[in-house]
Amino acid sequence: MRRAVGLAARGLGSTSPNPVVGCVITDAAGTVVGEGWHQRAGGPHAEVHALRAAGTAARGGTAYVTLEPCNHTGRTGPCAQALADAGISRVVYAVPDPNPQASGGAATLRAAGITAEGGLLQAEAEAGNTAWLTSVRLGRPHVTWKYAATLDGRSAAADGTSRWITSPESRADVHRLRAESDAVLVGGGTLRADDPHLAVRGIDGATQPLRVALDTRADLPPTARILDDAAPTLLVVGEDADTRHLPGADVLRLPLHDGRIAVHDLLTELYARGVRALFLEGGPTLAGAFLEAGAVDRVVGYIAPALLGAGPAALAGAGITTIAHAVRLEITEAVRTGTDLRITAVPTTAPKEH
Repeated sequence: MRRAVGLAARGLGSTSPNPVVGCVITDAAGTVVGEGWHQRAGGPHAEVHALRAAGTAARGGTAYVTLEPCNHTGRTGPCAQALADAGISRVVYAVPDPNPQASGGAATLRAAGITAEGGLLQAEAEAGNTAWLTSVRLGRPHVTWKYAATLDGRSAAADGTSRWITSPESRADVHRLRAESDAVLVGGGTLRADDPHLAVRGIDGATQPLRVALDTRADLPPTARILDDAAPTLLVVGEDADTRHLPGADVLRLPLHDGRIAVHDLLTELYARGVRALFLEGGPTLAGAFLEAGAVDRVVGYIAPALLGAGPAALAGAGITTIAHAVRLEITEAVRTGTDLRITAVPTTAPKEH
């Protein structure tokens, strides 16, 4: 099952709106005879890849799957039936499928006389599939907020310069996280100050995420790097914004509330477009809006061993006025990336449903 979890991770960033799933098949003697993972939405599921690799050796064998085999016919057939047809005698899965449209695979297997057991390495499998599971349970994309700051919490110097706070290794690591996401989001302040590109670089075979530019007044110049053809781009603007200077841009218009686009309005639209893992790279104001809306599921902070003493903080406008309202986090990982420290943490309170 641990091998299946590792296989599933190979699909991160390329399977949405589907989950990442890995499968390992052993024959009747316990020898691995097939393995596979879900590689892209609309393509064969992990079980199908593994069954094809196993061939007739699957008969009488065991399938180890990170997610309960689906019981749903969509663009592909139900995996529970495929396993039964192949003569599998036992299925061990890690996570029960929470999607009501696809669940019930274990019951189908048992009805066919196949032993079906769940819960093996469930926590590990859930961690690897957290974006999809969050989206199913909450009805919105899973949101990771990434920031880079000095040891004294500054995201830029007093004059606005911020390149480069962190090490080359940290910047390369950010590209890995982008590649594992379906969409990357920045706000108007970051667009104007940094002219970011946001496409994935340095990772072979990466599926480019959707670049989402939140620019209420459509102030983005037509020469902005985010508008090139290196990756798809969605420009999110207010209902009455003038976008005539951006011909050909994919524009999403949303209503304004007190001059701002509501976080959950944006998440609804991105979810409808198949986004399940959203990577928030905006500045402190945009991050604060997401945090205030209860829509941050994971924080990844790159802390550089440097001091600035002045300049913008990494977070602003989160609606927190007293220590009693602080958003408490549980650190799940702390590792070195080059000269920096990368800290990954999740809120200790339950994220808000949509």
